[in-house]
Amino acid sequence: MTSVEARPAGRPPSSFPSPSPSPASAAVPSSQRYRAVWRWHFYAGLFVAPVLLVLAVTGSIYLFKEPFEAWRYQDVRTLAGPVAAPRPLSEQIEAARRARPGAPVVSVIPPAAPDRTTRVILQGADADPGAQGVSVYVHPGTARVVGQIDDATTFMRVVRTIHGELMSGTVGDRVVEVAACWALILVASGTYLWWTGRRGRRGRAARSPRGRLRRLHVLAGVGAGAVVVFLVVSGLPWSGVWGDGLQRLQERTGSTAPSAADFPHTSTPPLSGELSTHPDAKVPWAAERLPVPQSGTAAHGSGDPGSGDPGSGGEHAGHGGGGGVLRPGALPVEAALAAARPAVAACAECDVKVLLPDGPTGVYTVVAEPRRDPSAARTLHVDQYTGRVLTSYGWAEYGTMAKLVEQGIALHEGRRYGPANVAVMLTACLALITLVVTGVWMWWKRRPRGRAGAPARPTDRRTAYGVIAIMALLGLVFPLAGITMAAVLLLDRLVLRRVRAVARFVG
Repeated sequence: MTSVEARPAGRPPSSFPSPSPSPASAAVPSSQRYRAVWRWHFYAGLFVAPVLLVLAVTGSIYLFKEPFEAWRYQDVRTLAGPVAAPRPLSEQIEAARRARPGAPVVSVIPPAAPDRTTRVILQGADADPGAQGVSVYVHPGTARVVGQIDDATTFMRVVRTIHGELMSGTVGDRVVEVAACWALILVASGTYLWWTGRRGRRGRAARSPRGRLRRLHVLAGVGAGAVVVFLVVSGLPWSGVWGDGLQRLQERTGSTAPSAADFPHTSTPPLSGELSTHPDAKVPWAAERLPVPQSGTAAHGSGDPGSGDPGSGGEHAGHGGGGGVLRPGALPVEAALAAARPAVAACAECDVKVLLPDGPTGVYTVVAEPRRDPSAARTLHVDQYTGRVLTSYGWAEYGTMAKLVEQGIALHEGRRYGPANVAVMLTACLALITLVVTGVWMWWKRRPRGRAGAPARPTDRRTAYGVIAIMALLGLVFPLAGITMAAVLLLDRLVLRRVRAVARFVG
């Protein structure tokens, strides 16, 4: 819960009243623990409330990405009638290239239905590997371009960028991760404060505006606290520090997708490259760092004849971004898609995407991305010269931890169980907004004039050290939160206790 409520010095907290009188030996430690937890709850809410509010608002909007974009871009995605005889994909890709001369082709998404256009994604103005491209929509029956959309500037892309990194790149990503980790501390500390003072005030005080505000805060926290925790935990795999650490943990413990030797279709060429930096790969999170095989080494015995490094592929190994121009002897896109069709045909609700080869040893990468059930996902790498499937991996190849992460991501985005999933996640977002607003409101109404009004620090050192020890454990699990906890402790000890003006302001 995100209450940052404080009380004037010398007065007992009214929103979270102390337990009923008990023997002195038990009452003092309980009161000290309450004070220590409340002080951390105050700091956490004060620091991260604005970020959590932004995350909750943008998250609630992004839940409706699919229906919004289906409505917003129906003029370029949907045709007036079905196409009985589509033109070859290679011809449609060439039409998209002519619409944006010089822009490398990244990938192509064939029509999911006879009345849909073909989407060809070309590199945008930003050549960074992680940047969004420009989608060119082509009529499959006439190979005529019907529209272009800069994917980096769409409304939902901007919402996602704010949600993931506050439109501030790596710095914003770290700020979001810190706020998410502190949200867990807010929920834990808020639950303790509610449980300790759950009897609350009765009568007139409970019916006062302040009492009603507190009840709304408690109701939102207790009612949706578990779902808020799930939202935070399921979103952390996207974060820079914690998510990277989780992926490395999976690699070391073998709880991610297996090595190439365990794939249903193994590849004999050396493996190199990865999918994590590709802007439009959209493979399962657990498979982002899996190695990508090379084309041509088995069929031709060497890599690029002019590379000076036969069989290695060098920096060209992988997929996509190769300018969209196939090498001499390479098969057309249709051949790669046909080779992958038997493996992806079972997924009726999958969007199929083909990433073009990158260089002479690159491969076609075919991704079946399910809109609902992540267990239907499949990623295949196809030799661009022979059409042979080099690797094919999906749900059966993932470990337990990877499966949990994939299911968590689908639930987090509201995709797993349709409208019911969206409703639950939207409720959690609205509850988080309510917690932030009511918490800040309670603090604003109760703060002493001209001061922040932080709760008084505990006077019993053993109690304070015990709470700090628990916070330290949380800091080990969530490193960025641990760093900010240490900063808060140093600030409290070196500044708040020594600079009187600051101490008076904080309260």
